[in-house]
Amino acid sequence: MRKSKGMARLLGLFDASFLVIGSVIGSGIFLTSGLIAGLLPYSGLIWAAWIIGGIITVTGALCYGELGAMFPRAGGPYVYLREAYGKAPAFLYGWTFFFLIGGAGLAAISIGFAEYLGAALPFLKCAESIFGMNLFGFRLEVTVGQIIAVLAVVGLTFFNSLGLRRSARGQTVLTIVRIIILGVLIAAGIAYGIKTRAVNLSPIFPVSGLWPSWSAWGVALITVLWSFDGWYAANCTAEEIRDPGRTIPRALILGTTSVLFLYLAVNIVYSLAIPMAQMRGTVRVGEAAVFAMAGPSIAPFFSGVVALTIFGCLSANIFFCARVPYAMARDGLFFRVLGGLSPRTNIPVQALAAQAVVSSMLSLSGTFEKLIDLVLFGLVLFFAATGAAVIVLRKKAPSAGRPYRRLRAYPLLPVVFAAVNAAVFVGLVFEHPGRAAVALGLMAVGLPAYLIWNKRTLRASGESPDRPGGGR
Repeated sequence: MRKSKGMARLLGLFDASFLVIGSVIGSGIFLTSGLIAGLLPYSGLIWAAWIIGGIITVTGALCYGELGAMFPRAGGPYVYLREAYGKAPAFLYGWTFFFLIGGAGLAAISIGFAEYLGAALPFLKCAESIFGMNLFGFRLEVTVGQIIAVLAVVGLTFFNSLGLRRSARGQTVLTIVRIIILGVLIAAGIAYGIKTRAVNLSPIFPVSGLWPSWSAWGVALITVLWSFDGWYAANCTAEEIRDPGRTIPRALILGTTSVLFLYLAVNIVYSLAIPMAQMRGTVRVGEAAVFAMAGPSIAPFFSGVVALTIFGCLSANIFFCARVPYAMARDGLFFRVLGGLSPRTNIPVQALAAQAVVSSMLSLSGTFEKLIDLVLFGLVLFFAATGAAVIVLRKKAPSAGRPYRRLRAYPLLPVVFAAVNAAVFVGLVFEHPGRAAVALGLMAVGLPAYLIWNKRTLRASGESPDRPGGGR
């Protein structure tokens, strides 16, 4: 059997930037603004929350830009944590990513896709139960929608296994379609606002000093940050990007700022289309806005448009998420079979397949909301650690090559990024202690798993267990 020569650097700035944008724009922008309105019941405050969340994301992109240029390898944050702190923290990130951040994240996206597809095509009867069973005291129900979610994951996994050029081309096309969709929504909203003289905007800010509490701002920010998740896609695929020292930072900054402006514009449209009293607590806020502007006949069509948007986001996330378990396995810290590449396409097909199995199982076992909570616990904890890794590596390896070093506000930017995500993590623990216990328990299970894999790796290489980790 012909052996793969390794990953091919075929992705340019255009591909990488659209991968970043495509990995972010999914269901969040159509679902979360109504929930934020329930916490921050004024248009100006909602816009401020999206701006703050976007600035935090761009700050993270600047930090990840330096790290990605230093270590342009598959796996992204897994590599940075290994270089900064050693193999054990890196493994825990990869372990958590495989099951929570990536696995549960893909499951949540696929369930969102199925729900909107069911709204567009009611004959699918997505809520209908196919079968149910009692398992260890828990009732497990499998619905038509869950089967659709699994089929979406499996189908897109197969597509992303066909080759890098074909997969990248598919991500780019789907991303362009989504940008056009948001552009049409923004143009329609502006026209509607002119027609109605923006009557729904008033009042934009609180009167008589009635400002929301800090806890309300915190929950709103958590919701916004989830909607921006996926912005680090270029870091995970760094080994397939041409001229990574220049391309990765530029793709991250271009991608995150583009999403920030698109998201802010869409939220202004929501405020123009829907009175604040109606927006508060509305989950399908995008659908409500289109309903207000164009009438009820457009609702099924718009649900189909959102389903297409989520489908594109799912494809992009499947593409980049598989690179993390691949990188771990290649280092001998995960199932070795996942560290292989297809000799024909140079794609980590085994890692893609394993990821599909995990996310499909989670699609059958959890709801959208529970899965998102699990994703956030792991996400913000390791965001904080990776932001701090910028500072650690500047002290640990001051003379290391840094093709991109433009954190002019250093160390303020990595400190802010790490501190905000650490605060969000603490807030999540207090808000959902039960789910925090589940997430932290799964992370803790990774410790004995690490000891087993690390011992095998050291034995195979003849290294001493006392040899410091961090780096190859």
